[in-house]
Amino acid sequence: MAPASRIPLRWQMFALSFVALFLELMVIRWVPSVVGLVAYYANLMLLSSFLGLGIGAMAATRPWKLFDWFPVLMAVTIGSLLLCRDVVVGTAGEEARFFAVGPALHNAMVLGWIFAINALLFVPLGQRMGELFGQMPRLSAYAWDIGGSLAGTAAFGWFSLKYFSPVAGLAVVMAVYLGLATRRRWLAAGLFAGLLFVVARSGDPAAIWSPYHHIVVTRVESPQRPESAPPPGLRTMRNPPIYGVKVNRFGYHYDGTLDAARYDAGTPPARFVADLAEQYRLPYRICRGRERVLIVGAGGGTDVEAALASGVKHVDAVEIDPVIVDVSHRFNSGAPYADPRVTVHIGDARSFIKGAAGGYDLVVFGFLDSQALFSSMSNVRLDGYVYTVESLRTAFGRLNERGTLALSFYLGGNWLGPKLFRMVAEATGREPAMYMFGAQMVLLATKDDALRFPGAVDRFHRARFEDPPRLEVSTDDWPYLYLQRKTVPRDYAIAIGGMLVLALAVLRWLRGRQGGGTDWHFGLLGLGFLLLETKSISDATLYFGATWLVTLITVGGVLLMVLAANLVAARLRAFSFWLFVPLFLALALVIAMPREDILGLGLAGRVAWAALAVPLPVFFAGLVFSTTFRDARDPGAAFGANLIGAMIGGFCEYLAMAVGGERLSLLVAAAYLGSLLALFAGRRAGRAA
Repeated sequence: MAPASRIPLRWQMFALSFVALFLELMVIRWVPSVVGLVAYYANLMLLSSFLGLGIGAMAATRPWKLFDWFPVLMAVTIGSLLLCRDVVVGTAGEEARFFAVGPALHNAMVLGWIFAINALLFVPLGQRMGELFGQMPRLSAYAWDIGGSLAGTAAFGWFSLKYFSPVAGLAVVMAVYLGLATRRRWLAAGLFAGLLFVVARSGDPAAIWSPYHHIVVTRVESPQRPESAPPPGLRTMRNPPIYGVKVNRFGYHYDGTLDAARYDAGTPPARFVADLAEQYRLPYRICRGRERVLIVGAGGGTDVEAALASGVKHVDAVEIDPVIVDVSHRFNSGAPYADPRVTVHIGDARSFIKGAAGGYDLVVFGFLDSQALFSSMSNVRLDGYVYTVESLRTAFGRLNERGTLALSFYLGGNWLGPKLFRMVAEATGREPAMYMFGAQMVLLATKDDALRFPGAVDRFHRARFEDPPRLEVSTDDWPYLYLQRKTVPRDYAIAIGGMLVLALAVLRWLRGRQGGGTDWHFGLLGLGFLLLETKSISDATLYFGATWLVTLITVGGVLLMVLAANLVAARLRAFSFWLFVPLFLALALVIAMPREDILGLGLAGRVAWAALAVPLPVFFAGLVFSTTFRDARDPGAAFGANLIGAMIGGFCEYLAMAVGGERLSLLVAAAYLGSLLALFAGRRAGRAA
């Protein structure tokens, strides 16, 4: 029998919740940098974590003591990731992905294994939390659980911004585990030390971690050798190196000057730079006006240098990732961001466009990010709300009377070009001019009726789609530029289906006939809560930008509402079905209010709505959960059912790919209605018995 821990139970619960939340965010951040395939499914890592915690909590009354096995499971997880690191990205065809190959069974198997082993890693933590729920007063235990989650969220946010390191992050998790362990500490410590050594040796010492990406810089001529520092005098030297910037192990952009005169004539670098400059300078070769230019998705600054070389007097450059700008300062020999004519804005492009004063001669949509999700609870990519009809319409409205909107893109599929063409046409009310060279496309929509578009500019020729396919355009309600049509892609469906089968099989094994109305009640509460939290994050992203800080504040605010509801529930004598009334009223308010109306408010109005109205359903749902959780016969099973319901809610969020976000909001109300009916049926059956 294991010796009892000297740590008070409440602090054990706090520490377990802290480490569970911290580890969830760690795997979401770190795993895509090891196995690039996971970058498009990063939120499924969170959902598999929910699955593991839920299964563990439901197994709290079982005689197994799984907490001692956590170090072994950590070793299996890390080993699996390192073995799978060379698996390439696959695609099911309905979604455009850069650097992707065709669909393969091998990819699906790798994904399934990574999700399964990640879920297994969290089972020991969930079981120990379930045991503590049975040993402590219910609401007190839940308050310490939420407090630990809040602390984990804040700690990881600071850690991610200031100094992210897989070794340091895993060391935090391991240290907390060793503090809680009561047996075999030295054995676990030795295993952990070996794992940290392996992770440190397998990583790239020259890699840079930003709030969004794992970044590696290499020279174009030696792409396999990372660079940690540029040569002295980079900005003035003859024949300066050109650097390639990779994120999550895939190509992202080039850092290098567009001035071909700095290279010896006829050399490969000179030809490369001359070819690259043609696309970036094309809008300035055609359009008039050089006073003010707005560039969104400025990246390494190539668009900025093209604007400066064309005589633009002032450039507003918007880039969401501060580290990308810092890398450009260090490695870009053209030094575009050092020019006094440039003002750099670190933030979300959509948010900046909305608040911009207007009067621009040119608004340029550079190559924005498309290789990361903006939130661990969403399947929308980081640039999702930038490439929508509403966003393009707002940008077009920021032009002066002779201004032009330019959009450049590298086409990853034969349907992506027609889709972008139609979006620009619908947003601006006029047919854009399209220039093509290979897979590179530049669209120009102007307010200048006197402007005449030439038939060719350098190697780019004027083109048009003779018989474009009928495609769904991306909107704020359906922000999926890279989807061909409204559907859940097959690879997502396979991954989700596999995890659901696994979850149902384990639930059947653990609960058998014990599960009933109570499990359904808490499961549906979890489903509704996750969808509600996802909606809150999506709305906040639209109102304030898709930055990591907005997501962090939103998640923290949701957890604070849950904690406040738990404190209020502790003062209520008993649960009442009347608590569902304010929940449904608050839901109706949030669902019925069009997001366009909120977007039309000023900053103060949007802040007031996000701070006062959006959290209300979370608060009342928390009241329902806490007051019924206090009376649950098996708190571990109830907590586990809630987590697994949240996992299923995350799966349901993928339905937005097929029906849009607003329709999915109705599923939140349906989940809470189902929770009410399940609870009512369960209590009625209990009285009859």
